[in-house]
Amino acid sequence: MAGLFITGTDTGCGKTEVTLGLMHKLQQQGEQVVGMKPIASGAASTDQGLRNEDALRIQAQATLELPYQQVNRFVYQPAIAPHLAALQAGEPIDIAEVVEGYQSLAGRVDHVLVEGVGGWHVPLGEQDTLADLARALGLPVVMVVGMRLGCLNHALMTAECMLNAGVSFAGWVANQVDPEMSAREENLATLRTWLPAPCLGEIPYLTEASPERVAEYLSDAMCDLTGLSLDSCE
Repeated sequence: MAGLFITGTDTGCGKTEVTLGLMHKLQQQGEQVVGMKPIASGAASTDQGLRNEDALRIQAQATLELPYQQVNRFVYQPAIAPHLAALQAGEPIDIAEVVEGYQSLAGRVDHVLVEGVGGWHVPLGEQDTLADLARALGLPVVMVVGMRLGCLNHALMTAECMLNAGVSFAGWVANQVDPEMSAREENLATLRTWLPAPCLGEIPYLTEASPERVAEYLSDAMCDLTGLSLDSCE
């Protein structure tokens, strides 16, 4: 079994799209894959309880049929910072529960992909941040860089914080979220030079970012991150 933690430079950078694309790419190779989005703020009320759209997509993409709670243990209705949503709901985020949930899935499939929430240092409680969750899981981390103005600063700071946290920085994926981004190629060249990990994919701006389309732009190195090939995107 191989696990992977997907983080990003900020909210809206495309973590879910990359998670789904990688799930599809692995499934194409005959692998059994499930995903988790253990913490989500921004959910709709349904007859079954609160449901987050991104978590539902990850649940639907999985090889196994999983109960929603196994995919998204902590879900909150308001689309605000998760620690604030948890405080409002009176349901604090428990990192140990997330780790336990991951471990319960790890023995059942070939790959478990865990998507983070917000950016690397988003608070999860009075003392914990997303970095603490990543450390507790002990998984290699892939950073999704939302390609838009300001991405260089966000990416370099996130990478530095990840390395300082002692996690394994497995690589990064460039995801173009601004179709009119200026100096795109120059920004990509700077990221390749400055980031201390390989580029694992370069996703153009997609009006319909299906898992199948996203998978086309992910390097084959994404499929074996425990024995990581240092192929970079061209």
